[in-house]
Amino acid sequence: MPGTVIYERDDHVATITYNRPEALNAINAALREDLNAAWLRFRDDNDAWVAIVTGAGRAFCAGADTKDGAGSVGTWPGSFWEIPTVNSFESGLEVWKPTIAAVNGYCLGYGLTLVTACDFVIASERAVFGFPEVRIGVPTIVGAIRLPKKIGMQHALELLLTGDRIDAARAKEIGLALDVVEHDDLLPAARRLAARLCQGAPLAVRAVKEMAYRGQQLPWTDAVRMGEAMRRVVHDTEDAREGGLAAREARPPTWKGT
Repeated sequence: MPGTVIYERDDHVATITYNRPEALNAINAALREDLNAAWLRFRDDNDAWVAIVTGAGRAFCAGADTKDGAGSVGTWPGSFWEIPTVNSFESGLEVWKPTIAAVNGYCLGYGLTLVTACDFVIASERAVFGFPEVRIGVPTIVGAIRLPKKIGMQHALELLLTGDRIDAARAKEIGLALDVVEHDDLLPAARRLAARLCQGAPLAVRAVKEMAYRGQQLPWTDAVRMGEAMRRVVHDTEDAREGGLAAREARPPTWKGT
C-alpha cells in the first residue's frame, strides 16, 4: 500500500506526490512525517538532480488537516525557542537542487507555502491558490516570509491579509506561476522543464542556485567572494573536466554528479 507520500525516481528526476486524495491532501501527522522523509531522501540522493512535487486527485494540498493541527506542523529536536522551526522543506530545509511544483488543483495554506519554497511553479488551468489562515483566526508565518520575495509586497499582502483565492491565470499574472498549462499536460510540462534542468552539470547547477538565493542576503563583496570560492571547488570536479572535454570534442557531456 502506498503511504501518504509517493516518492518515485525516473533517471535523475524525482517525483514527490502528496497522496491523501480523499482529504484533498491536507497535511496530518502521517503526511508531514512522510513528506519530510521524501525531501530528505531527495536531498541526500546524489543521483536525484531535480524534484517535481505534485498532488494526487483534485488537489495539490489543501493545507493543514484541521483535525490534526499539531501533527501537521511536525516536530524537530531543539529547545523551547527552536520548536517548531526549520522542520520541513517549506520552512527552510536547505535543498540546493532545482525543485518544480506541478500544481494540479487546490493549493492552500501549507500547500502554497511549499510552492513558494520551490524554484519553479507550473500550474494546471484548474489550480487555485490561497492563504485562508486569517479567515480562521490563524496567522500565516512562513508564507508571509516567503511570498513577498516571490511576487512583491502588495500582491503578497493581498493574498495573505484577505484570505482570497486566485486562479491559475492570476497566479501567472502576478509572478507566482511560471506557466499555466492544460490539466492533462501538467506533469509532462514539469518533466520537460526537469529535462532541461538536467542538461547542466548537477554540481554547477546546485552552486548557481545556492548563490542565487544566498546572494540576495549577503553584502555584495561577501557574496562575490563566496561565489568565487564555490566556483573553484566546482572547477576541480570530474564533471567540470568532462564539460571542457565535451566542448572540445563537440559532443554532449555525460554528467556523473562528481
